[in-house]
Amino acid sequence: MENLYYSTSNFDGIKIDVLSSSKGIREIFINKKEEKDKFLNVIKVHPDDPNLFRFFKQLKEYFDRKRKSFELPLEIIGTEFQKKVWEELLKIPYGKTISYRELSIRIGNLKSIRAVGKANGSNPLPIVIPCHRVIGANGKLIGYGGGLDVKENLLMLEGSRDSGLFK
Repeated sequence: MENLYYSTSNFDGIKIDVLSSSKGIREIFINKKEEKDKFLNVIKVHPDDPNLFRFFKQLKEYFDRKRKSFELPLEIIGTEFQKKVWEELLKIPYGKTISYRELSIRIGNLKSIRAVGKANGSNPLPIVIPCHRVIGANGKLIGYGGGLDVKENLLMLEGSRDSGLFK
């Protein structure tokens, strides 16, 4: 059985938990309560532990506006459709947003907009795979696992919304 590693840290009031394997970062949780079953047989480590691939260092650089993308090994677990959506999310530039409609067009199927929204919402690696950069066609913020306030603040941090928590 493969070892899994887990750690947590806080950034400007946002609780971030990370789960990794020997292959890479597997899941990121934003403002989630610990699910005891999820972390059974998982080794809790210090945020600087090498098994986390410098995740928290890069995340701090992101919050300090010194990093616009991440250089981390990722172990992405999902269906082929989900992975296609998540790969497209990685193409959205820092500081830019697109609509769910545009995301559906980019993956080649406008009729799949609901499935695209569901895949976006089940992204296991938020911030690193920037699902927060997808908004409603009318410019409104729609859904975010870490909370709409976190989504809005991430967009403000990146400069695609006015004013910000992370100045």
